[in-house]
Order: sequence, then structure tokens, then C-alpha cells
Amino acid sequence: MRSSLLLLMLCLLLFSGCTSNEIRQGKRGSSGKTLEMLLVADKSVYNGDTKHLIDTIFRAPQKGLHSAEPMFDVVNIPVSSFRNTEMFRVHRNVMLCEIADTNRNKVYKYVDRWAAPQVVFEFAASSRRALDSMISAHSVQVVAAMHQADYRRIAKAFGSTKGYEVMEAIHNQFGFDLTVSNEFELAKPNNASKDFAWIRKEAKDFGIGVLVYVFDYKDAAAFEQKNILDCMDTMMRHHVGGSAEGSYMGTERRLDIYSEVVDFKGAKYAVETRGRWRTFGDYMGGPFVNYTLLDPSGSKVIMLTGYVFCPRFDKRDYLMQVDGICRSLSFEKK
Repeated sequence: MRSSLLLLMLCLLLFSGCTSNEIRQGKRGSSGKTLEMLLVADKSVYNGDTKHLIDTIFRAPQKGLHSAEPMFDVVNIPVSSFRNTEMFRVHRNVMLCEIADTNRNKVYKYVDRWAAPQVVFEFAASSRRALDSMISAHSVQVVAAMHQADYRRIAKAFGSTKGYEVMEAIHNQFGFDLTVSNEFELAKPNNASKDFAWIRKEAKDFGIGVLVYVFDYKDAAAFEQKNILDCMDTMMRHHVGGSAEGSYMGTERRLDIYSEVVDFKGAKYAVETRGRWRTFGDYMGGPFVNYTLLDPSGSKVIMLTGYVFCPRFDKRDYLMQVDGICRSLSFEKK
């Protein structure tokens, strides 16, 4: 009885994060909350060192946040429930782990197998040691693919409520496209210029936004972490003032900053930087994610900075939303 009740509660939890069930290219809309991973593994598998390994990878603290929030929320169900229940098979991010003597120690990746957007990784291992080794070897790939599925979900959600006025203004100003919902607006910067734009959404308990800055490419030094932060500080000090007189937005360098080279669709080169911002001369702050990338022509550097101000609540999902806006950048001519 107790296990049945638990399964029912899990079903309701997953349904609460469902997107539309409309048919798109023959696929249902996938379910799942932001940054939620469905771990399909029996308790005999998801325990001991294997559980510790999975939790260490996927429940690791998200970089750049003020307080510890996991990279993913991991929801565990047994293999039989997944095989026999269609609702579980349409979850957006699925990692299936099975151990059997007959397995060939292979990892299978499926994109949009039962729903869209969706990514499914199936680990078929012959032993626990083999499973742990496979998970360790493919963890970076799994994390990247699941983030990509969440980016696609955000773009799909915004696609049904597009903020055409803001999107058109960005396209006319810069010649590329970003996808935002109609809840966003173009903010008025301190000093208007053709190389800067500020997209934001202001609500009662939070504020999120994306700063767009474009400048001529000179050399590879533009992608060094210190130069990225210096450029962000100059750009924000000039354009993004705080609520107190004389205050302005800038990077918080007393805390850890994380940078890495990433694949970014359409860009010749891209660096992702995560950390915290603060308001100098005031008491505001929060996390940011920045993408500094070289455009397809190799002549322009595009800097996209997504930020979150949310002092009362968790910030990870809001950061993922502005991250998704940055990742929606498209150079395709429309």
C-alpha cells in the first residue's frame, strides 16, 4: 500500500511539470520540470558506490550560485515502472541503468525517442564495476545532452508566446535572432548605443534578463577570462545602473568564476563563464552566465550575459531560463 501511494505521488509530481501533449512530428510533448532527470534503475543498482557516483555527478552543486542547488533534481523509479508506464517514457531527460550478465557494456543515446524534446541514455552493463566505469566515462556527454534538451524545451515554450516586438528589435539592431516570450521587454539603458541591448523581465519577487553587447574582433585575447570580466564590467558600468544614485552593475570577483570553451551552434568559437554579479554602491546581486563568442564571419564578438536577481528563492531554474535565451541565438537568415 505504501509503495503504491509513493508511486502515485511520483506520477502526480511528473505530471505537474508536463508540457503540452500536442502532437509534433509524431511525438508527444515531453514532461518533466526544469533540470529534472528521471533515473531508471532498480534499488539493487542505485545504491552503494553507484548511487554515490551518480549523485556526485548529477546532484553536484550548480556552479556560480550563492547557495548550493543541485545541477539536476534526480527522480528514481524502478525499471519495471518505466517499461510499463507510458507517462514515464515521455520524460524529457532519462537515464536508464541495467545490469545483466548478457549485456555488452554499451551506452545507447536516443533523441526524441518517445517525446520531444527528449534525450534518453541507456547504460547496459554486465556488472556494477562496468556500469560505474561507463557512467564516469560518459558523464560530460550526458550532462551536456540533458542541458540541450532543457534549452530546446525553453525555446519551445517561448515559441508559443513569442515576444515579437523585442525579437524584431534585436534582429534589426544586430542581424541575429534571440527567442524570448512576450513577458520580456527592452529596457532603456543608461547610455543608448547601437552595440548594446538589454532584455529583461521584472516580477514582484525576481528580475531576470539578458545583456547583449557586440564589438569588433581583434585577437584571441577577447576570450581570456580576465578580459571577458573586464569587458563585462565596462559594459555594465556604462549601461546598467542600479537603483541607488551612482550605483552600477559589475562582476563579483571575490567569489569563484568558472570559464570553459563550449560548443555553440553557429559560432566559430565560444567561451562560457559563470559567476556572480553585484551592484557597486548598492546591495543587490545574483548569478550570471555569460557567452562570449565569435560570429560566423569571424569579424564580430558577441557577448550575451544572462543574469538573475532573486533574493528570496532558489535561482537555478531562473538562471536556466536566461541561459536558454542565450542558447537560442541564431545566425540563420529569416
